[in-house]
This record gives sequence, C-alpha cells and structure tokens, in this order.
Amino acid sequence: MNSESDFIKTVFGLKLKQQRQKKNWSLQDLAVKTGLSKSYLNEIENGKKYPKHDKIIQLSEALNCTFDDLVSTKLDKSLAPFNEILQSDFFKEVPLELFGINKNNLISIISDAPKKVTAFINALIEISQNYNLGKERFYFAVLRSFQELYDNYFPEIEEKVDLFTHENQLKIKKSLKSDILEKILAEKFSYTIQSEDFEKYGTLDNLRSLFIPEKKLLLLNKKLEKDQKTFILAKEIGFNVLELKNRPNTYSWLDFGSFEEILNNFYASYFAGALLISKKSVIEKTSEFFQQNTWESKSFEGLIDSFTHSPETFYYRLTNILSAEIGIKDLFYLCLVKKKNSDKIQILKELHLNHQQAPHANAMNEHYCRRWIAVKNLGDLKENETLTDAQISHYKDQGISYLVISTSQKNPFSDGSNRSYCLGILLNSQTIKKIGFIKSPSLKTINVGVTCESCSIADCEVRQAPPVRLEKEHFNLSMKSSVEKIRKTFEDI
Repeated sequence: MNSESDFIKTVFGLKLKQQRQKKNWSLQDLAVKTGLSKSYLNEIENGKKYPKHDKIIQLSEALNCTFDDLVSTKLDKSLAPFNEILQSDFFKEVPLELFGINKNNLISIISDAPKKVTAFINALIEISQNYNLGKERFYFAVLRSFQELYDNYFPEIEEKVDLFTHENQLKIKKSLKSDILEKILAEKFSYTIQSEDFEKYGTLDNLRSLFIPEKKLLLLNKKLEKDQKTFILAKEIGFNVLELKNRPNTYSWLDFGSFEEILNNFYASYFAGALLISKKSVIEKTSEFFQQNTWESKSFEGLIDSFTHSPETFYYRLTNILSAEIGIKDLFYLCLVKKKNSDKIQILKELHLNHQQAPHANAMNEHYCRRWIAVKNLGDLKENETLTDAQISHYKDQGISYLVISTSQKNPFSDGSNRSYCLGILLNSQTIKKIGFIKSPSLKTINVGVTCESCSIADCEVRQAPPVRLEKEHFNLSMKSSVEKIRKTFEDI
C-alpha cells in the first residue's frame, strides 16, 4: 500500500463489507438503516474514504457489531491471508494497470471470496507468468493458504471416510492390509493393479506409482515398502470415493495442469490419511499422551507405532485433529530433508495453522538454524535408525516459544537422504494448559533463530553463516535515522 492511511482505509472497507454481507444486506439496505448515502458507503468499502467517529458509531449500531469490530486493523481468519499483501509493496511493485486491474477491483475480488477467488487466483497466475515467477510455487502457496484457512480439517471428507469404512465393514487400524484395499479397488472401481520394475525404464527409479486412466491400470513400483503401498492404494480409493476426475497420474508429483489438480490431489491424500488413522482413536490416545506429566521420547514413538510404521503419516494426521478436535490451535508442521553427503538442509513441506512467522521455508538458499531439534536429529541420525526428541524452541528475535516434537529417519525410497518431521505448538496460555509435560525436566529450552543470515544470537556455537540479512536491516535503519537527522537539521535552518 502507498501509506499506513491507505492500509487503514482498505481494512476498514473490507470489514464493513464483511459485516454487511453477513446480514445479506445490499448497500442500499445499509444506506436506509444508517441514513448514509449509498455512494458514500461504496467509497468507504472501496477504501477511498474513512468515516468520522460518529458515522462509525452509526454503522456499528446498524450492523449490531462493536465499534472495535470495525476500527481494529486485525483481520479475522477469512481475510488474514491478505494482511501481508495489503501491508506490502505488492500494489506498487507489480504494475497491475498493465493488466487492466484496478487496486480497488482486486480488493473487491478478495472481499467477495470464495465466489470470485478462482478469478482472483487465475489473475495472479497470469501476472506471475508474465513476470517469470514459478507457477508451481504459486499454486502450492495457494494450497497451503487454503489448508490453513480451514485449520487443515475437512469434516466432509472425514464423514466420507466413516461412511466408506461402514459400507465396506473395515476396521481402521494399523493392521489394515494392502490386499484388502487392492480388492476394493478391483471389485468396486474396476482397477487392475500390478507391481512393476520402474528401474528398467531409465529415470523412473524414484517413481512410486503410475495410473493409466484409459485402462484403469495402477502400476506400483516393486521397491515400495508396505506402508507406502498402503497409502497409495488408500489415496486411489480417495480419488474414486470423492469423485475427483482432474488428478495427477504419477506419484511422486511430476507435473500439473491446474490448481484444481493440486487441490484434488490434496483431498485424496487427506482421505488416505483419515482412512489409515482413525480419528476417534487418534483423538483418544493423543489426548492421553498430552496429559502425561513427563516428556519421554519412547512414549511418543509408541504412540506413532500404535497407528502406523510411517511417522510422516502420523505427524500430518495430527495437524488434522489437534486444532479442530483437541483445541491446540496454534501449530506448525515441517518436513525437512538432508541429502546424503551434503550439509544442506531443505524444507520439503510446511503448514502453519497460526499467524506467526517462524519458522518458514526460505527460498534464498539461507542456512536453517542448526539449533532446531529437527535439524539436530538429522545430524545425529545413524544408519537405519529412527530418532525422536523434543525441545522448547524460543525464537529470541520474535519473542515467542514453541514446543517442538521431531522424529527423524532415513527416507526409505531414496539414495541415503534423511528426513525429519516436526510438529511445533505455540506456547500460550491456552496450549500450556493442554500439555501436562510442558514443565518436564527432560524438556530443554533452547534459543533458536530461523536462518543464520537473519539471527541475532551472538554466541551460537553452530552458526553456519554470518547474520548478513540482519546486518543489512540494521544498516538500513541506521541510514534512515541519519537521513531523518539531516532533514530535521535543514528544516530548522
């Protein structure tokens, strides 16, 4: 935005429109109830005008909301993802007028979500293509935002899983065999399933599965471990039960044609996770675990093992139920990878069910903090070992702390790379009450950063790079302060 004033006017307009639409009122309806003109209200909603104190009182009384509901610049969950865009230089750096887009029209599209969200997404995709920004990165960022808006919990899919298991008399537990799922795919959905040696086709050694829709033929890599095969079969059932036609045909992902394809892939994966790990059981056992008074790694590993051999599937399933069913709402999930014979750490997957900014993936090739328990585990991991640990990570620069639980293991489908899965729970008054072992002496509190390049911890023994980004920020602040002093000196002359 051009100024703080523009931001405040825009947010007020968005909130006014949102309150009006909650009541299914037109602008004319609001005009009649407040005595304010329709054109004046339209200018407010478009961020062109900011009403005086007495007018805000009129509006809040008519809409049956509080004065603070309208004037607060804090956006609710449905609009929160756009807060960063509104406060950034997005509208200034991207010349929207070249594409026939007016700033206020874009704001209107945002506030009318979800009906116009597809048009909004497609417009941004076109812009990103013209500016040579990666479509893949954009699509997956949109998907993450979509998941975060819904707390990564989709009750309609959970209901479809319950109905499916009831109709097929399935018991959701660790012993669910892949041959049962194969039989369902063959009998109910006319699949042909066969194991294949992909290695003989050249570069396809890392391909887990290939679906040929014309023949309803599912080819599975013969190197698949039992849990990997079971997940793929469960996911295929998800595509069919949820009637998702636009979908990828390879796993792992090779290419995609639309956001719908990515979204459907997510829906099918969600179905698979819910099919393999029972919601009722995971709520019961996880609640019992968090009520324990002492943190023990073996206890958490036992919790995972009671549901699956795959820590990744379990960690991700926790993101579905912790917020919606157990009430632990502020959390993040990360999957980190360290390749063989390399010290580089990458964040492969991430999900943030809160509005905090740490820790996020960094696309600038910076060094993630080596004090993170997930990174430390990757360094300590031995061959064919699974390593679980936890710590309280205090982000010194942000002034926030997380309980972080992490499990690391060798990635069984690659040439020696290791993966760490971690769950971070923001420690606030609400979550602390729900974690019985939060004061356990076995939990250490460690000061951490996000990347070495942006971290202010001076005595870090594992720093991989100097804090160049932080130093640049300090330099810029110092320069701004000096410029302000010069300006005031000459103003007083």
